[in-house]
Amino acid sequence: MRKSVVLLLATALPALAQTPADQPKFPTPPPPVTAENSVIGPNYADAPEAVANAAVPQGDVREFILYSEDSKIYPGIVRVRNMQRDPQGNYIATPEGLSAPGRYERHVFVYIPKQYVPGTPAPFMVVQDGRSYVKRMVNIMDNMIAAKRLPPMILVLADSGGSDAQGSERGLEYDSLSDRYSNWVEQELLPAVSGRYGVTFTSDPEGRATMGGSSGAAAAWTMAWYHPERYRKVLSYSGTFVNQAWPPDPKTPRGAWEYHATMIPKAAKKPIRIWMEVGEKDNRFDNPEDTWHNWPLANNRMADVLKKKGYDHRYVFAMGGGHVDNRVVMQTLPAALEWLWRDYPK
Repeated sequence: MRKSVVLLLATALPALAQTPADQPKFPTPPPPVTAENSVIGPNYADAPEAVANAAVPQGDVREFILYSEDSKIYPGIVRVRNMQRDPQGNYIATPEGLSAPGRYERHVFVYIPKQYVPGTPAPFMVVQDGRSYVKRMVNIMDNMIAAKRLPPMILVLADSGGSDAQGSERGLEYDSLSDRYSNWVEQELLPAVSGRYGVTFTSDPEGRATMGGSSGAAAAWTMAWYHPERYRKVLSYSGTFVNQAWPPDPKTPRGAWEYHATMIPKAAKKPIRIWMEVGEKDNRFDNPEDTWHNWPLANNRMADVLKKKGYDHRYVFAMGGGHVDNRVVMQTLPAALEWLWRDYPK
């Protein structure tokens, strides 16, 4: 029975070809330096904007919890067993499945700048895996908003429903290629924030951004890709543009790898701006092409296809950098935010 399921999945995926001699050599090299591409490192230092400054207005940070039983879109799953891989390292289906219904508690953090005027529609950014970015971002926001380098914008920093990768609630939310997560943000997350704190979010897609690292970055791109009328600014660290989605969808059999392999090349250009980064030593940096799991290679491919399609983008390749490397984040985040919001009214 197990063999038949594995074979069935294999037929739904592109053939695993031998890596030809003209494919990129591994470890994955940096991209060529261009107007869009930068290569930085291997030494890093925190940006000065990350230092607290008592002389500037200090934004407020609030926290609340969303419960799985209150969500119509994500009622909750938990992984029930370890995943298995095929010889190429890709996850395979088994009769037992990976998940069962399960409860979660989701912490949500909200940064409200002191300059926000209640009742005014505010620009904002949704940040995936929010807890891990609160300390990274608060000082930067205070300093850059005070200097009028960023608009007075609200941050909605939401955690996932928990765990990671295939079979998990986080994997379901962040790695799925659909508008389900964007709909959850629009229909459940933002109203919960507005109802609690009396803030008003702009409906202008140019004033709506989304950000994350790893699968949270893939989710950020997916939010904009499926609904560019909602979001047109994306910030990505170590984006998981690889074969991570579960359960497999025959329309996108390699998960987010399909963005650079098929979806972006075949679609009309969308009005999305993206700043993106990957580390030289990022996840599975020495994997061959046919595993569809090499993070630096996937991000190189994303940057290449974005350039070919004429997208407004910047790409940073961090020498010596690891997966969502905090050294890289703390050096580059202020400049990334400023570039992303460069033409928005301050």
